[in-house]
Amino acid sequence: MDRWAIWLIAAAVLIAAETVTLTVALGMLGGAALVTAAVAAAGVPLPFQLLVFTVVAVVSVVFVRPRVRRALRPQGERFGVDALVGRTAHVVAEVTGTGGRVRIGGEEWTARAYDETLVIPPGTAVDVMEISGATAVVYPRE
Repeated sequence: MDRWAIWLIAAAVLIAAETVTLTVALGMLGGAALVTAAVAAAGVPLPFQLLVFTVVAVVSVVFVRPRVRRALRPQGERFGVDALVGRTAHVVAEVTGTGGRVRIGGEEWTARAYDETLVIPPGTAVDVMEISGATAVVYPRE
């Protein structure tokens, strides 16, 4: 069997494995094997084929893969308590710099005022500035 066919099979296997793992690394190695298959088809000797594969693999994994992974990562999605920051809450029990209660999306949370000198009466709409442990730090909406 010709060497270019072996490189082509290796590329196909690596790219197929990439579709299962989604690490991007195997896809980069598959691309390097494709480039090497083209070089092998041109009749380049095996030591240079290995050199081409190594150089293309290293360059793609080190420089291209981080950019591709960054592009594939969802931007701006927050989960858990981080998703509550910036939401509107409603004061259930008077909120001061030391305590109080607010309702955020149907759940009641302990709260304290962002500005410790504020006293926020029940029924006031507030913005969640941060979550500190199990306490929402809030500031009145304007």
